[in-house]
Amino acid sequence: MIAARGMRGALARPAWQRLPRDARDTLFQLAVIGWTMLPHFAHLPAWCSAMALAILFWRGRLALRGAALPPRWLVGLVLAAAIGLTLWSERTLLGREAGVTLLVVLMALKTLELRARRDALVVFFLGFFLVLTNFLYSQSLLVAGSMLVSVWGLLTALVLAHMPVGRPPLLRAGLLAGRAALLGMPLMVLLFALFPRMAPLWGVPQDASGRTGLSGSMTLGGVAAIANDDSIAMRVRFLGPVPAAEQMYFRGPVLWRFDGREWTRGPSSFPLAERPRAQIEVFGAALPYELTIEASRLPLLPMLEMTPDSPGAAPQPEGYQAVLRADAQWQTDRPLVDRVRVRAAAYTAFRHGPLAEVPGLQDFVALPAGFNPRSLAWARALRERPEFAHADADTLAAALLAHVRGNEYLYTLEPGSYGRDAVDEFWFDRRLGFCEHYAAAFVVMMRAMGVPARIVTGYQGSDPAPVDGFYIVRQSHAHAWAEYWQPRRGWVRADPTAAVAPERIRTSRNLQPARGLVDQALTTVNPALAQQMRQLWETMNNRWNQWVLNYSRANQLGLLERLGIRAPEVLDLVYLLIGLLCSVSLAAAAWALWDRHRQDPWQRLQRRIAQGLQRLGVSVAPHDPPRTRAAAVRHRLGDRGERLAGQLEALDRARYARQGEAGRLALRGWWRAFARELARSAGAQA
Repeated sequence: MIAARGMRGALARPAWQRLPRDARDTLFQLAVIGWTMLPHFAHLPAWCSAMALAILFWRGRLALRGAALPPRWLVGLVLAAAIGLTLWSERTLLGREAGVTLLVVLMALKTLELRARRDALVVFFLGFFLVLTNFLYSQSLLVAGSMLVSVWGLLTALVLAHMPVGRPPLLRAGLLAGRAALLGMPLMVLLFALFPRMAPLWGVPQDASGRTGLSGSMTLGGVAAIANDDSIAMRVRFLGPVPAAEQMYFRGPVLWRFDGREWTRGPSSFPLAERPRAQIEVFGAALPYELTIEASRLPLLPMLEMTPDSPGAAPQPEGYQAVLRADAQWQTDRPLVDRVRVRAAAYTAFRHGPLAEVPGLQDFVALPAGFNPRSLAWARALRERPEFAHADADTLAAALLAHVRGNEYLYTLEPGSYGRDAVDEFWFDRRLGFCEHYAAAFVVMMRAMGVPARIVTGYQGSDPAPVDGFYIVRQSHAHAWAEYWQPRRGWVRADPTAAVAPERIRTSRNLQPARGLVDQALTTVNPALAQQMRQLWETMNNRWNQWVLNYSRANQLGLLERLGIRAPEVLDLVYLLIGLLCSVSLAAAAWALWDRHRQDPWQRLQRRIAQGLQRLGVSVAPHDPPRTRAAAVRHRLGDRGERLAGQLEALDRARYARQGEAGRLALRGWWRAFARELARSAGAQA
């Protein structure tokens, strides 16, 4: 009857609890390893991901069945195959991609050799290294949170490996691992704040999600494709008055060479540091601002128009050299492969470019032969009309914009594909387009009338409300506008989009791409909640970027200045860090010395019990458990020691019970009751 009841109780427990401890711990460890590998699968060859998952499933099946591990020769054969496949896919065994590929395979294979605690420890520390390699691809908040879970899981598995006796619950091991991590948190914060910044392993981490859609060329339909991307391109915080939305033009690549299908930047024969200076004249008060630019893979800074290269206004990106080109675009010495934060000052009233005609301006009136004949004929006819025969560039530009406003042109994200003579088809037939269609047609028409003109790409506007003090500029704010040259005024901005869709420029109200299923459902049910959740997530991302990812050497030196160190240098960081680490080490050594003299409460209680029983003439050994001492009391005292023996047996049950009842027994209260019983027995014996 008792056996049947015990069997029913065992079957009533969850399947996880019915597993043998070795199988349970192994499955938990495999789950943690799989979770740590998961972010890598987007960057690894398909064969590597499939092999790693197959090995983990294989090891899990062996654990569930209690089967023997595979022979070493089979593991070696799989390893040799992995090395061969790595050479085939990466063409090398060195470098980041090949190294991470082999590490993932080795991590999976090592789980097939868990024969001793030493093997388990190797797996744990390989797992910690695998956590680190995830940041070679991305340092986003999501990856950091995922790896925090991985670290907690690996620490929990490490704690379980050091609990060889019994069946400790996973929750207990997890809480102990979390406590250990919290104890080490101050030291990690100290190292983060003071350890000198240096280049990470295998180069600068690159986050593919941070790529901008801008490029050094433009075809019709290209900017519309970028506008479907709602990811963040940069964040801007104004340190003074906030400009109106129609003044937020962030200048990117300037395109002037046209081959009939594609607009590109013309080659420069000058080295970066020797290129001609931009001719910029600014008016009014400066507009200071701070810009956090996501990785773009382009050698440029999309600064607010117009950001001059004067002292206090020019951006100085850490780790890059930036030069203002003659076309007023800020160019860096190498592509932006990581997030960059700069401070600068812009002027909304400005004049730039040559004020008188110079030889180089003829490059900006060139048009390819044989393309868009109807547009060229229309522009020449407009120019030959009496009212425009002697008109200046401003008048001609105004006529083109009036034509766009008065002829039912439509601004759309889906204009469809255009043929060989795209400007002809857009201007006369379809009249459907996005910003690049209007800018390209405007420039072609101005050039056909003999006016120098070019296309400027970049971003226009931002989200209407700031998030955590920063206005968000998204990829969907990508924009193309035009510039034409006017004597005594230089290059003048003309945005044909404002003529057909003025709300796009005045309020930064973009055309919305099609939403995903989840986003559409949430927005339909509760638009305010969807917006709040989005702003909360972007606030968290912004603070992660500003406080963690953008924490640079300049921030470290600024921290030393606030601590009272004048003119701090990197060497001061090293001295301070060494001093603090030595202090922490001495404090830890002192704590360890003090802790060595402490006694486990259970051991102290056992000694006091033995001393009390010794006074009654009951001899016990220091290592005897309470049940052995209870038997000695009965043997020596007979019926007079029954109550003492009963208390000792209650202590034994609480200490060694399977369900952990020892934690529910108050040792101090038990000792007071036992001491009273000792005194009573001693009095009766006297």
